Amino acid sequence: MIAGLQKTLKAQRATKFIFLVCGLGISSWAPMVPYAKERLGLNDANLGLLLLLLGAGAISMMPISGLLSHRYGSRVVIFAAALMMAFVLPLLMLTNTPVQMGIALFIFGAAVGTVDVAMNTHGVQVENLAERPIMSSLHGLFSVGGLLGSLGLGFLMRLGLEPVVAAITIAILLIIMVSLNFKSLLDKATEKEAIQRFSSTAARQKKTSWLKGSVVFLGLMCFAVFLSEGAMLDWSALFLRERRGVTESFAGIGYAAFSIAMAFMRLTGDKLVAKFDGKTVVVAGSLLACFGILLAVFTPWLGSTILGFVLLGLGAANIVPVFISEGGKLKDVPATVAIPVISTIGYAGQLAGPAILGFIAYSFSLPIAFGFTAMLLFTVAIAYGFRKLK
Repeated sequence: MIAGLQKTLKAQRATKFIFLVCGLGISSWAPMVPYAKERLGLNDANLGLLLLLLGAGAISMMPISGLLSHRYGSRVVIFAAALMMAFVLPLLMLTNTPVQMGIALFIFGAAVGTVDVAMNTHGVQVENLAERPIMSSLHGLFSVGGLLGSLGLGFLMRLGLEPVVAAITIAILLIIMVSLNFKSLLDKATEKEAIQRFSSTAARQKKTSWLKGSVVFLGLMCFAVFLSEGAMLDWSALFLRERRGVTESFAGIGYAAFSIAMAFMRLTGDKLVAKFDGKTVVVAGSLLACFGILLAVFTPWLGSTILGFVLLGLGAANIVPVFISEGGKLKDVPATVAIPVISTIGYAGQLAGPAILGFIAYSFSLPIAFGFTAMLLFTVAIAYGFRKLK
């Protein structure tokens, strides 16, 4: 029993590092966006198309990642995809044509999507073995990685490193972190044991009943919230540079402020949900996030813009965990079916949704595009607030 407990604790620590790696890897792309736009001579619409390829790569691999994790074990999939993510990251600073950038972003997105699904699958099994909630803290580490990645590239460049060298440095760090924690992750046999131990009879009997109104509703709600996070990742640095006059090396400060706020709230999220009910957390969080976006974009000062990004992070932090928790408790759909469907629809908003913002920014303006995300968050508050939970 003691040996099993120690194994679970090691797996828990290793899983936290994997969430950190994923957040660090994907957020390192945020300060690269202005460089890519300038280097390739892109307008907002063309940039949006490239960002769509990043999302397409991620979404195309999410269902496959589940199958690969089932066959080879989550830790093997995590390791392989994380290495691919690290290898492609510097290429995003080396591509010279939009076609090359599109291919690199597709592969990068595929790697990120694979890691994301595999690490969440692994995290669920670790949580089951630990017999206590840990998912909020895991996602909190993802947000910490977002902070480190968004600031890390700019910091390395301030030290005098060329952008490509800075990207290679971060990639090496990712490889080291994943390699050191690989053996501590749950092996395939232990994962299988956890699945058999904690899967319900209903979950094993229902395998195709995903097309339910409750599942689709939660997925669409996740889509709206994740889209706001994707907007921060792909467009915040560009907004600060073009609309607030922030220098290139500090363009990632908006995403960093957002990530700090989100990490803080996620690390305390379990206590908030326990103190208040999930509906209150979702409605209040959506309204706060909506107000944060409006404050950030439609006030002319840098300070109020950063404050708005902070409020967005605070408000949005615990919305998705509530949706995932509800998805795992639906009576008519097993959790093993509902959660992957909800997550995939949601991540479509984070990784593919910002391409929509590119077309809105091109047709109208970038502030209007951000305003569109505020409208979506307000819709989440209204729709979920008036919904009768089962």
